[in-house]
Amino acid sequence: MKQYKTFIFDCDGVILNSNTVKSEAFYQAALPYGKTAAEELVQYHKKYGGVSRYRKFSYFMEHIKPQNTIGPNIDSLLTCYADKVKEGLRSCQIAPKLKELREKYKQTKWLVASGGDQQELRDIFSHREISQLFDGGIFGSPDTKEEILEREKRNGNIIFPALFLGDSAYDHTASTGAGMEFVFVSDWTEVENWRHWCQINNIANAANLEQFLEKEKAPNV
Repeated sequence: MKQYKTFIFDCDGVILNSNTVKSEAFYQAALPYGKTAAEELVQYHKKYGGVSRYRKFSYFMEHIKPQNTIGPNIDSLLTCYADKVKEGLRSCQIAPKLKELREKYKQTKWLVASGGDQQELRDIFSHREISQLFDGGIFGSPDTKEEILEREKRNGNIIFPALFLGDSAYDHTASTGAGMEFVFVSDWTEVENWRHWCQINNIANAANLEQFLEKEKAPNV
């Protein structure tokens, strides 16, 4: 395997099996505006996986919610969403062999760059007792992934060669735009037709972090 100096991980769908948690939370938060609007928000959320909740709820309020309909404001939507997500993240599955992967690559710096709320992520990772694995830091919204990656590169926290492990098209765009290599993690993704997408874009993929751990040459999985 290439001797990477830094691994950067997305959270939802890579470290935690939490994509369905997030989708259900978007649906329930938007439900006061009706099932159709809530379902449309979920579809928007899945299409733009990895984008922060702030941008998604702003889009919902501006473009999806029925006009002249009285309902929760954006702050109330965000609070409802956060409450439901927090509950789900405390119990969802952690990627198998995560700690073994950390032990195998003990000389490699680990970071999280997620679309999830930064403080929420740090609290959950501490609660799940995995925060110590990420010596490079745990970062999230309201900063975008592009902002996180560029800032940490500038600060010298991301050392090249660096590899990003993600489960969305946005993860691929943000990481390769920052000069990193990318592996798509597929088991928990919500990207439709991901196999075709990886094939036509020549994107390396692994089913999960356990498979990644077992491969000698991860970018060619």
